[in-house]
Amino acid sequence: MKLVLTGAAGRLGTQLREPLAQMADSLVSTDIVDDIGVLNDGETYIKADLASFDEVYKAVEGADMVIHFGAFVDEGPFEKLLGPNFVGSYNVWESAFKHGARRVIYASSIHAVGMYPKNEFIGTDVPHRPDTFYGLAKCFTEDLGKMYWEKRGLESVHLRILSCLAYEGVNNARALGSWLSYGDLIQLVKRAIETPVTGFSIIYGVSNNDRAPVDNSKASFLGYRPKDNAEQYAEEVLANEPQMNPQDAGHMCHGGPFASIPLGEGAVASMNIVTDDKQD
Repeated sequence: MKLVLTGAAGRLGTQLREPLAQMADSLVSTDIVDDIGVLNDGETYIKADLASFDEVYKAVEGADMVIHFGAFVDEGPFEKLLGPNFVGSYNVWESAFKHGARRVIYASSIHAVGMYPKNEFIGTDVPHRPDTFYGLAKCFTEDLGKMYWEKRGLESVHLRILSCLAYEGVNNARALGSWLSYGDLIQLVKRAIETPVTGFSIIYGVSNNDRAPVDNSKASFLGYRPKDNAEQYAEEVLANEPQMNPQDAGHMCHGGPFASIPLGEGAVASMNIVTDDKQD
């Protein structure tokens, strides 16, 4: 099996490289940086800009499946997201189709439905309700994947990731429900690859948190059974958490800070994301 991983230099892509290389006969990792460091056994690196169809087409050649994690990972002006997040998704799907790939596994996001209130326990089948241009790109790619399945038979699994963090990152009340551990991320991607038939599927990327605000029951067939639970951090987190404002969309909506920022303005810098030793 040949796998292609986009966004291999990113925080989540860095976590996935080694387990994907172990699963595959060959792994092609891609990103826009010149170098991603020491390669795993069976892994090669191709520098490719998602906004360039020719570069993506070359990187995807011969792939059985594409794990598409490449993107501009924050809110920003629409023009900044257009190339990597919108056009890039089209380039991945069209290249995968033309090369005869079987499936695309896509890093979607809770931000595709980020404006739903957190007191609504939402399933995988709720209508899109994006909180930003970034979330809108996730909606576009989910619809793109559904269209390619229905019109061209190309399977895809869309992982609506909530908050994928190192355990030190469970440092706020939202993360008690939204946390996806790195270990559970790896399990989630493996299940998306290994499941015999997926068609077009959506699943939330979240750990086995007592306070998880989303419902994965309709994606149970993928066999994803998360192991980690953020509740072990609840006492310490809540003791240090300031009182929340119920009128603040950043507190009340699934998208967190993305739900309250103005369109086109970044949110990631305010989120105090903690990395680990796999990420520079």
